[in-house]
Amino acid sequence: MKRSGIAVAALLVLGLTACGGATSGAGPAEGAVKVGLVTSTSGLVAGYGQQFTEGFKAGLDYATKGTGKVGDTTVEVTYHDDASDPAKATAVATDLIGKGYKILAGTVSSGVAMQLAPLAAQNKVLYISGAAAADTVTGINAYTFRSGRQTWQDVRVAEAVVDGVQGKKVVVFAQDYAFGQANVAAVQAVLGEAGGATVTPVLVPLKTADFTPFARQIVDAEPDLLFVAWAGDTAANMWQTLAQQDVFQHTKVVTGLADRATFSSFGPAGDKINFLAHYFAEATDNEPAKAMATTLGKKPDIFHTDGFTAAQMLVRAIEQGDDVDKMISGLEGWTFLGPKGEMTVRAEDHALLQPMFQATLSGDVPQLTGTLQPDQAAPPTTPIKR
Repeated sequence: MKRSGIAVAALLVLGLTACGGATSGAGPAEGAVKVGLVTSTSGLVAGYGQQFTEGFKAGLDYATKGTGKVGDTTVEVTYHDDASDPAKATAVATDLIGKGYKILAGTVSSGVAMQLAPLAAQNKVLYISGAAAADTVTGINAYTFRSGRQTWQDVRVAEAVVDGVQGKKVVVFAQDYAFGQANVAAVQAVLGEAGGATVTPVLVPLKTADFTPFARQIVDAEPDLLFVAWAGDTAANMWQTLAQQDVFQHTKVVTGLADRATFSSFGPAGDKINFLAHYFAEATDNEPAKAMATTLGKKPDIFHTDGFTAAQMLVRAIEQGDDVDKMISGLEGWTFLGPKGEMTVRAEDHALLQPMFQATLSGDVPQLTGTLQPDQAAPPTTPIKR
C-alpha cells in the first residue's frame, strides 16, 4: 500500500489489572513463594486488568500443570489495586518488599511501571511488568522484564502496513500522559528518524470529553498519516468525533485492534480500516492458546495473553530457585511458546521479542491478514547498564 494520502490511526491500548485483596503476613511461608500482583482494579483501564488477571491465572494453571506448584514450591499470589496511581503503586510495592516478597508483577500504566522498575532494582527483587507499553521499560535495569509488547513493536506493524513514509507528514493523536507520550516518541523514532517522515503530536488531556477541537486540528494539518494511540473507555466517543469531523474522508485509516468490546466502537468506519494487532483469539491456534481458551471458558481477549505469558515467565523464574540473580539469568535469552507464538526474552535489554499481527474487521469478527515474525518487529537494543 502506498503511503501517500494515508492516515494511520493506531488504537494502541495497554492494560493489566488484578482483582482481590492483599494477603497479610510477614513473608513467604516455608515451601512457598509469594508473588505480589500490583494492578488496577479500579479506574480508566480496570477492564483491561481483569483480562490480565484471568490470563495470569490460566497461565499459572498451564505452566504448573494444574498444581499451583513449581516442584515442591507453592506459588502464592496476592492481588493489589494501584488505581493507575504511581504513588499508590509504590506504597503497595514497598510494603510487599518489606514483607519479604521477591517477585512483583503487573501494572496497567506505563507511569506506574516506570516507578516500580527502579524500586525493584533498588531492593533487588524481580519485577515482571505486564501490558505497560512504554519503550523506556525495556533496558531500564536488570531486575525488570515485560510480558507484553512495547510501543515500538506496535509502530513497526504500522510501518509494515503502510509501506513507506519518506517525506510524508505524520500526526500522532494521543492522550497526554506516559502512554501517549511514549507513542509519540516511538513514532518519531520509527517513522520519523528511521522512516524519514515529519512527525507532529496532537496530545489530548486525559480527562477530555469533547474531542472536536482536536479533530479539527488533525483535518487542518492535512497529514499523510494519522497515528492514534488511545486507551480506556473514551475510545468510542473519540472515534465518533473523528468520523463527525470527516477525518476519515480526508485520509485512509490504519488503526490498532484493541479488546473485543471495542470492535463495535469503530461504527461505519470499521470496514474502512486496516488493523494492526497485538493479539486476538483468531490470530493463533497453538497449544498455549487452546489451553488459555479452555481455562477461560470464553474467547481470549487482547490482554489475556499478557497475563498468561507473565505466569509462564514467573514459573520459569521460580524454577531457578529463590535467588533473584539466578531468576534473572534463567529468564535472559529464554525462548518459549506463548499464546501468540514463539517468544524470546532478549538477554541484552529484556525486550520480549514476539509475533505481531495485521487484521481486517468484518462486523465484529477479526480476520488475520498478516504476521510479522519476532525479528521483523524487534525494537532496537537498549543494553542494560549493569
